[in-house]
Amino acid sequence: MVKSAPQSRLDQMYTTAFQQNWDRPLFTDYDGKTSTYGEVANQIEALKISLSEAGLKPGDKVAIYARNSSNWATTFFSIMAFGGVIVPILPDFTPENAHHILKHSGAKVLFVADSFFVNLNKAELKELRLTISTDDFKILNEQSDSLPQTAIDDSLSVEKQNFELSRRGDEDLLVLSYTSGSMGFSKGVMLPVRSIKSNIIYARENMPLKAGDRIVSILPMAHIFGLAFENLFPVSLGCHITFLTKVPTPQILLKALGEVKPHLILLVPLIIEKIYKKRIVPLLEKPATKVLLTLPGIRNLIYKKTRKSLIESFGGNFHEAVVGGAALSPEVESFFRKIKFPFTIGYGMTECGPLISYAPHDVTKNGSSGKLVDRMEVRINSEKPFEEAGEIQVKGRNLMLGYYNNKKANDQAFTKDGWFKTGDLGIIDDENFIFIKGREKNMLLGPSGQNVYPEELESRLMNFPFIQECVIIQRNNRLVAKVYPDAEMMMSSGIKEEDLDDVLEKTRRSYNEAVASYEQLSGIELVDQEFEKTPKKNIKRFLYT
Repeated sequence: MVKSAPQSRLDQMYTTAFQQNWDRPLFTDYDGKTSTYGEVANQIEALKISLSEAGLKPGDKVAIYARNSSNWATTFFSIMAFGGVIVPILPDFTPENAHHILKHSGAKVLFVADSFFVNLNKAELKELRLTISTDDFKILNEQSDSLPQTAIDDSLSVEKQNFELSRRGDEDLLVLSYTSGSMGFSKGVMLPVRSIKSNIIYARENMPLKAGDRIVSILPMAHIFGLAFENLFPVSLGCHITFLTKVPTPQILLKALGEVKPHLILLVPLIIEKIYKKRIVPLLEKPATKVLLTLPGIRNLIYKKTRKSLIESFGGNFHEAVVGGAALSPEVESFFRKIKFPFTIGYGMTECGPLISYAPHDVTKNGSSGKLVDRMEVRINSEKPFEEAGEIQVKGRNLMLGYYNNKKANDQAFTKDGWFKTGDLGIIDDENFIFIKGREKNMLLGPSGQNVYPEELESRLMNFPFIQECVIIQRNNRLVAKVYPDAEMMMSSGIKEEDLDDVLEKTRRSYNEAVASYEQLSGIELVDQEFEKTPKKNIKRFLYT
């Protein structure tokens, strides 16, 4: 872990990282090319020249619309080095979303994947000064004598000692991130240098990485969680990042982790829950294994073997796995704690760039989302914050400047005394560990006024067989679960479609036996397609409630 001077500038941090690691590998596309820090520095200098020749000035906005790749990351650092504002557009966004973001942000240049560019309305791009392919940095504007064919001059060579990023002030806008929430609205979150720098310095001081360590980039870099901790943080130390350029299914992910053997792993709950359900549960449910698990000595051996196998499948070389982006199933967390798997759960929001709480795996508390980070303050909007859930409200170094050109959203997001309203409900203990209950807007009232947190109940229900996804809603004062079945598990278990209603009725009864009376389900209803999700893989609940 690296201790950083609290007042060090972000541009200095990366200038130093590139100069000190010039000949080390920096970016690799999985099954593709590898570039060193020095080679990426040359590309950065070439792209800076192209931006300047297009008439851009520091503070102008430049959008990126593509999937993760070496070129995506190189583009980000080029815009930052130039002094521009990066506008990442999530690859899950539709062309209509992208057009809206380009117009709303006032972006002057667009870097875009060829596969996305073909679906854009070219009439909507006329205000852009330059459109560049992230596939090969070719210029995609209608060609004219004033434009070269490519934004990269391969003959350019920058000396190590001459490479540097433009100086930025702490309150200067660096990233304009358009979120896609579970309520369906897209807002431009203004993240200043201060927020990004604060998150990176915290990570350098608290997460175990060093120069030369390897990372696999799994999460979309257009989302701040992946951007900060799979890219910006490791690059600041001289690490080597491998990008999965395809959608990371558990099979693709485990294959890449096994080959790259990364030193730190970031995951969203959806991935780790699928691995648990598809790989671990079938082994534990074998009749012979069930009997052996009742014997303490044998149980410990089974847990030890399971832990070893799981660690090896993740590459066998990592310090810990950090889970974030959404709530993790209590059953999955409990099992992973039992086998002493080195993982921890963090909590953050785009508006905090993203970190609010984190604790290393060996000091975190069960059921918590870590400990409040030391550059933030928190309060729970509850008369008994240690006992009764209230809205989590925060302020501090990590916090955004506000929402871009959206006064209404800004007025709604902050309390009168300046605290940011996260919209999450939780409690806190005397050591500042945060325990999240659910989203405030999702909370339901039971028949006698009890607080019902559907996310917690969904996590319980998801642990039953044959349920891939679910949403719990309230209808006529009763709880109903909408369920998308797990076809793969049904097929492997010999369950036919006509038998599924009976299976789910047994599931409902078993579930009801394990919960309070006001949390019981009156019915389970099947849906015929997966629920629509945000880029963080949270279900867009507003579509189903």
